[in-house]
Amino acid sequence: MAKTGRTDKQNQLEIAAMNTAVLNRLHADDTVQVLCDDGLQLFGVPEFFSPEECQRLMERIDSVARPSPTFDVDYGKGARTSYSGDLDAADPFVRMLHRRMDDLIGVEENWGETMQGQRYAVGQQFKAHHDWFDTSQKYWTGEVAMGGQRAWTLMVYLNDVEAGGATEFPKAQIAVPPQQGTLIAWSNANADGKVNMDTLHAGTPVVAGTKYVVTRWYRARPWY
Repeated sequence: MAKTGRTDKQNQLEIAAMNTAVLNRLHADDTVQVLCDDGLQLFGVPEFFSPEECQRLMERIDSVARPSPTFDVDYGKGARTSYSGDLDAADPFVRMLHRRMDDLIGVEENWGETMQGQRYAVGQQFKAHHDWFDTSQKYWTGEVAMGGQRAWTLMVYLNDVEAGGATEFPKAQIAVPPQQGTLIAWSNANADGKVNMDTLHAGTPVVAGTKYVVTRWYRARPWY
């Protein structure tokens, strides 16, 4: 049992309830495209951010970018070679975009982590990984107390990339190339609330140009 008093089963019930509500909302939204609905629950929304909004976000990423960290997990040497940084959650522009993402999946703003920006130069990548937390790791004690499992991932491409840089889901055999303003979203859990192994994904190496994205992870309950 976690220090919060929640059992693994309770945590799974939380994420399962959120998952059902979000899936129902996305399937009912005519602006949302179903990219995969077999194991991996993957959705896309073209032009979710405008070109002007994308440009402003890229400028903010450049101002906060630093070598990207990872959780204390052995992904292997050079697993994540991008630059990244958290955007200012108090910035009215960032909050406006937060709320647009919140409205898409139907949750309150404080269920989502602060939007993180990522920049990939030629050759940079993020090797195959999952966004959900491994509950056997030491870091889980802290994360379960701060909103629990990462239930959903929402990511927006901020620019077209000359070559490379697709988000690849090898178990589902699908890859989504960068297209400016396009949002992709996926559930990190199965219907029973257990983590979904099919969400394994990678940011493939950029071959030409620079890739900018923002990512927002949503927890199974309010994040603090």
